Amino acid sequence: MIPARRLTGGAEGSTIAAMKSAPRKFELTADILLRAYSIGVFPMAESRDAKELFWVEPHERGIFPLDGLVVSRSLVKAVRSDRYRVVADRAFEAVVRACAEREKTWINDDIVRLYRELFAAGHAHSVEAYEGDTLVGGLYGVSLRGAFFGESMFHRARDASKVALVHLFARLRTGGFRLLDAQFWTDHLASLGAVEISREAFRLRLADALEIEADFAAWPAAAEMSGAAALARARHDGTEVATGGSPGRSVVRA
Repeated sequence: MIPARRLTGGAEGSTIAAMKSAPRKFELTADILLRAYSIGVFPMAESRDAKELFWVEPHERGIFPLDGLVVSRSLVKAVRSDRYRVVADRAFEAVVRACAEREKTWINDDIVRLYRELFAAGHAHSVEAYEGDTLVGGLYGVSLRGAFFGESMFHRARDASKVALVHLFARLRTGGFRLLDAQFWTDHLASLGAVEISREAFRLRLADALEIEADFAAWPAAAEMSGAAALARARHDGTEVATGGSPGRSVVRA
């Protein structure tokens, strides 16, 4: 889950070569996409106008331990203030398109179509932050049994995407999820608790998460959640309140 400027790259590091669109031998469907997620790979495009997708499976994977959220004092204040009204699944496609509103993006028309189909099937979700009636931040991802695969996040107002992430933690912990995949490790995500694990370790965690059936709607998607409730549900005994400084790279090998 890459904030603001998600990595756009080639097929280097992927376990599957670039999937050419011309000539296309088959139509990439939501069902095929889910099967790919179940083995730890996901699609990207080179750019907004790209006509092909390629599969990616990073050698080092970024994840958020669901008991390891890091919140700054200012973020606690922002969440608790309820400045933003946070809901889920009300404007999924708008969130995807907002994530693509930047000079360089990996989200093309095929990506929008595929994740719209996953959303219609109940396997993709968005968390949205509103200021009044204006969408100012959010994130989206894919839900498969006990795993949630964060795809991208955006903000148009201060801390809006971070507030959405706290609410995502709250929903996933409420629903019994075991894994929150961030795909790539970045300094920004590390400041919120992301760590880096090996591909092999990720596959083990994914297999464990796929053993259970979690429920994104355990807190109903249509129901708003207050900031205080989100913090209470998102935080764990291991939750850290950050006081400043830059995070170092945290690598977990087991």
